[in-house]
Amino acid sequence: MTQPFEEANKVGKEYLDASLKSFASLSKSVQAIAVETSEYTKKSFEAGSAAVEKLISAKTLDKAFEVQTDYAKQAYESFVAEATKLGELYAEVAKDAYKPFEAVVAKAK
Repeated sequence: MTQPFEEANKVGKEYLDASLKSFASLSKSVQAIAVETSEYTKKSFEAGSAAVEKLISAKTLDKAFEVQTDYAKQAYESFVAEATKLGELYAEVAKDAYKPFEAVVAKAK
């Protein structure tokens, strides 16, 4: 009579352990994403400020257009690179968060 309860207790403990491991991994990954986003924001702000300074110091309209075009190109390329990097980080978060549950799911089958 106590065997089903012992088995349920064991499965519950395994699930709780997997949940804690998953949460720890998720916490670390979210922190890495926050750091990456913060660094990108800082770099983007610095690049924007530098572009504004160049734009203000432009002597001709042609030079102003050149500065604006260069900044737009750089900002777009930087954004695409950062979006790709963040996409990879989010994919890793999903994999790392699921990894502790693989053994529990495999036993349930």
